[in-house]
Amino acid sequence: MPERWFAGRLAGMAQDLDAAYGLETPDDNLRLYRDWAETYDTSFARDMDYVLPLRVAELFRALGGTGPVLDMGAGTGLCGEALVALGLGPVEATDLSQEMLDVSARKGVYARLFTGNLVERLPVENGAYSGVTCSGTFTHGHVGPEALPEVLRVLAPGGLAVISVNAEHWHAKGYALAVDALEVSEMGWREVRIYGQDSQGGHAGDMSRLLWLRKRGSQVA
Repeated sequence: MPERWFAGRLAGMAQDLDAAYGLETPDDNLRLYRDWAETYDTSFARDMDYVLPLRVAELFRALGGTGPVLDMGAGTGLCGEALVALGLGPVEATDLSQEMLDVSARKGVYARLFTGNLVERLPVENGAYSGVTCSGTFTHGHVGPEALPEVLRVLAPGGLAVISVNAEHWHAKGYALAVDALEVSEMGWREVRIYGQDSQGGHAGDMSRLLWLRKRGSQVA
């Protein structure tokens, strides 16, 4: 029985990830995360040892990131929790899915939450934030490099963004060219594991590139 239960959990996690990577439209995205929101933290993040949000938050702090921070594609608030635990804030959250935001709101880590589509225009003024974080959104079936200008638009001059980009997605979608076209004073990336040592299944070894961008202009106060 334990072996069958564990195998079933692995199969379920694989199906969830495959469904997420196979999204094609915003409506597909909304349906998946509406149904996944209440169990996301347990059936996926805990069981897969999903460490990527923490790695994004750690790098943001290490590079001198400051608040106010906008956590883009915040989902259930895993990156926001990590930021606040590291002493960073205030942090606000945006996501396409209201259901995911409803879950993150219960954690009490965000000063404000609002729905938004990164490939369109967020309901945010230019230069409103000193920092941007984004974990798990620039990936298969989700957001591509076309959203990078929107990241910079909401950053204040000198502001810092740290964004995770699925390593396979980076190559498939031509991120290198897109990043080169951005008007930034600093950029770089490092490759990290998406899942920790306790992860299992076919996606356990998946990698992400943590991309950081510093917007041109004077450093924010």
